[in-house]
Amino acid sequence: MYIVTAGEMQTIDRQTIESFGIPGRVLMENAGLGATRVLFDTFPGVTEKRVGIIAGRGNNGGDGFVIARYLSHKGVDVTVYLLSTKDKVKGDAASNLVLLEPLGIPVCEIPDRAAFNKHKSSLLHQNIWVDAIFGTGLNSEVKGFFREIIEFVNSTGKPVFAVDIPSGLDADTGRPCGVCVQARATATFAYAKTGHHLFPGADYTGTLSVIEIGIPPLMAEKVNPRQYLLTKKYIRSCLKPRPSDAHKGSAGHVLVVAGSIGKTGAAAMTAISAMRAGAGLVTLGIPESLNAAIEPMVLETMTCPLPEKGDGMLDASSFNIIMDLLSDKKCLAIGPGIGTTDSVKELVRQILQACRVPVVIDADGLNCLVGNVDILNKMQAPVIVTPHPGEMARLAETTTTAVQSDRVTCARKFAESYNAHVVLKGAGTVIAHPDGRVFINRTGNSGMASGGMGDVLTGIIAGFVAQGYPPESAAHTGVYLHGAAADALAKTAGPIGFLASDIMACIPEQINCLGQV
Repeated sequence: MYIVTAGEMQTIDRQTIESFGIPGRVLMENAGLGATRVLFDTFPGVTEKRVGIIAGRGNNGGDGFVIARYLSHKGVDVTVYLLSTKDKVKGDAASNLVLLEPLGIPVCEIPDRAAFNKHKSSLLHQNIWVDAIFGTGLNSEVKGFFREIIEFVNSTGKPVFAVDIPSGLDADTGRPCGVCVQARATATFAYAKTGHHLFPGADYTGTLSVIEIGIPPLMAEKVNPRQYLLTKKYIRSCLKPRPSDAHKGSAGHVLVVAGSIGKTGAAAMTAISAMRAGAGLVTLGIPESLNAAIEPMVLETMTCPLPEKGDGMLDASSFNIIMDLLSDKKCLAIGPGIGTTDSVKELVRQILQACRVPVVIDADGLNCLVGNVDILNKMQAPVIVTPHPGEMARLAETTTTAVQSDRVTCARKFAESYNAHVVLKGAGTVIAHPDGRVFINRTGNSGMASGGMGDVLTGIIAGFVAQGYPPESAAHTGVYLHGAAADALAKTAGPIGFLASDIMACIPEQINCLGQV
């Protein structure tokens, strides 16, 4: 499912009007009508309420004028508060504004702070707000009078229905531009915007509905958006049925190289999760002094004690053994709990440059690459990196704040620069590919904010790679199922307190829910 940027949506709109020939006023009418239907569905008692439409002078305001007309038709007590003077409204918005007067719909002009103070008592009497101030074109900080209006709307505690996007939300990054309307529900048009699905934008958006307004799909195909939403239908199409005569050898073999003193759990969960995802065999390479401790934790997983210097940390002396182990493997997962000593860094870099099977790199494996990320471009096989924002910041030599301020751009730039599949973890995980395409995942919840979740995800993705899934599909499927398992646990066990090992145990059930047998 396409997700578009503000610029892509503007191009789609313009081409639909100019080259395909659907008038802008028709699109606006369809948008307003569709949004009104969603508003009635969202607020079943709206006919008994007073609705205030806060409208700007642009096309977003024009959509609001259409909504006002349809609400009036249904007998709703509606008032339009225009944050401008009528003479400054132009184009299709102006055409819809002039229709309100003969219908007796009040339009209060509020072009400045003085007018706002004059109408404040009327504003305070509204029961529901319709936010039609800015739309998707905003990309600068909201200041002055408009900031006061948005803060006022939020302070009233009345439910807000946003038109296209909550005013003040950056449509591309999902970040508030200083201040943002807090909507209970949003009706957007033709396609969802990336900011609707990235956090904190998803929280400001509330329940999102996408309204068909008559834009032909070929208009989007011409623009060729590079952002997509992971959906249950899409993930189901990625899953491959297992042959009736399948055996453990045909289901793929994963090698996990992980663990150090105090971090054996990370290694164990990665290995077990690969099997929970369907891998036929998993071998866990672990520092030899830890092997006796970890064997009881991984009953179905084979272990291979690897040479060390007696400190519970791997070093370059393990390289030849690891390469021999890789000779019949379908995927390598490296990094969880492995440590970041100089000897470990040397080993990780040697392995990555020599490995000829797909690799999933996580946690300390990523930290071992800091300052030497160019190794990724020298690899002989596909690579999936799974950083959290802090790890992404270290790899990209930036700050966590910068990563979080534009997750899509950060992940895309890294994927393109280093020929890697990037799984940028966090609320609304972003998956970027070397060709520039980006997928956003919306499964998962805040209950996942606990240790070990990343180790489980690494194992799941590696398990799918080992079964023959392309790295792209393995990343998509793994991320979606990981979050879906957490969502299922939040419903049954509660929203807080479930563990990474609980997620791990739920993966087969979630695969089954998608139709895998």
